[in-house]
Amino acid sequence: MSPRTGRPTDNPKGVPIHVRLDKESEEILTAYCNQEKVSKMEAARRGIKKLKSDIKK
Repeated sequence: MSPRTGRPTDNPKGVPIHVRLDKESEEILTAYCNQEKVSKMEAARRGIKKLKSDIKK
């Protein structure tokens, strides 16, 4: 049997990250997740992608 089980993906998520939030940030994140019906990690990914336009080249 193959050591890799589960569904194959085109976009593996192999980079872990740990974040400490203040109470206000956690409340905003939770409210967004409830509104959009997404996980906290998906909300974080969306937020990071929005930062892309702020990168100076």
